[in-house]
Amino acid sequence: MKLISFSAIKGGVGKTTLAFNYGEWLAKQGQSVLFVDLDHQCNLTQTYQIYTSEDTVANIFLGKGNVAVHSIKENISLIAGSMNLDWIEASLEHNTNKYMLLYMWLQDHCEEYQLAQYDYVIFDCRPDFSIATRNAVAVSHSIISPIIPSDFGYLAKFNIEEKLEDFKASAINFQTRESYVTAELFFVANMIKNNTNSSRELLARLENEPNLIGIIPNKELFNRSTLDKISIAEMREDETLYCKHKKFFNSIDETFSGIYGRI
Repeated sequence: MKLISFSAIKGGVGKTTLAFNYGEWLAKQGQSVLFVDLDHQCNLTQTYQIYTSEDTVANIFLGKGNVAVHSIKENISLIAGSMNLDWIEASLEHNTNKYMLLYMWLQDHCEEYQLAQYDYVIFDCRPDFSIATRNAVAVSHSIISPIIPSDFGYLAKFNIEEKLEDFKASAINFQTRESYVTAELFFVANMIKNNTNSSRELLARLENEPNLIGIIPNKELFNRSTLDKISIAEMREDETLYCKHKKFFNSIDETFSGIYGRI
């Protein structure tokens, strides 16, 4: 089982859209995927038309109550997000185990919720480095962070790198002096437009970045997929749509295949 966090310190970078489409692509490849929505806006949860305040991810952090694992479709399940997660995080500020609550829950409930059946667990994090985000980072094998071509888009790369290094330095086993945080950070250049200065500048800056694992073109089909509640992987099965946008669909498939091979 591989655990992946989709995280960014900046909002509006397409994090949830990327997480949703990559998870859906994995499912089409026969991989079993569990989504965990850690963003209190619950956009990923609502993409799957789940609207509930019961048995959500909130109970993981409250340390009590049931957590429902919703079976969405073949190869895809979801633990719903909670709009109360922001105030729950605030209430945990003085909890000495606040960054390891998800780690402990996964260990304690692995058999109860049959978590070992999943090939991938994908955490959709909120656009900050909050308690919930740090919990996801602490258990993840990989972190995927989208970067967009904007005035502050590239700076967000250094922001998350710095916060991750600080977190690694503080979350250590005091006997071995080794960090509990072992996730590798990867970047995806997202919303890239052809023939625009901002996109060319971003790609030039990332040219020698060894952990750049994908480039996603700016395409309305991709950007609206969560709003329209249909993934790129599902759209691809529409023969008419595929023929019309063949180059785009093939580029996404190639990009996701590359990410799959890298992480």
